[in-house]
Amino acid sequence: MSSNDQEEHVHLIDIENNVVQRVRGVWAGFKGFLGRDNVLEVAVGLIIAGAFSNVVNSLVTDVLLPPISLLPFMGRNLPAKFSVLRPGRTPNAVYNTLEQAADDGAVTLAWGAFINNLVTFFALGFVLYGIAQVYSMVTKESIIKHIVKCKFCRKDISQTAQRCAFCTSWLDGREEKAHPPPPHPSTLI
Repeated sequence: MSSNDQEEHVHLIDIENNVVQRVRGVWAGFKGFLGRDNVLEVAVGLIIAGAFSNVVNSLVTDVLLPPISLLPFMGRNLPAKFSVLRPGRTPNAVYNTLEQAADDGAVTLAWGAFINNLVTFFALGFVLYGIAQVYSMVTKESIIKHIVKCKFCRKDISQTAQRCAFCTSWLDGREEKAHPPPPHPSTLI
């Protein structure tokens, strides 16, 4: 082998080692990122949230909405209810479905789908609130953080806080003993 070939071979080996080192470093960083507790918790939470959303959507569309659709003024499946705001290309057309109206170019107000989404939203909120209540009964820790207003800066803070995070005032009365709060402007008049 000539000296140029040897130098090129050594240079290629150096490049290969450098690439391998960088790939190993990136892989180690990626494993470290995925192995962190909070990333795993978020990933598991997102997976559970996706499954939970399917359950709540089924609860709303399969259990709650059919009885609502039986009300006298509903007449058919609630998510399919709509009103035509402006007819489409066909004069005096009667649209049986939202798709027919959209195909004809009509402007519609899909109020049934909105009510469906609204019921889904509130059902999801109530179910999550129930889960939070059960969790707090079982673990004696509350997921729901109750808030109060700081007496000094009027910002929302945790009910269990001993010191305001915004104005750093002590909430156990130390501040009042050392420096009484100034009178409220409405009492000065």
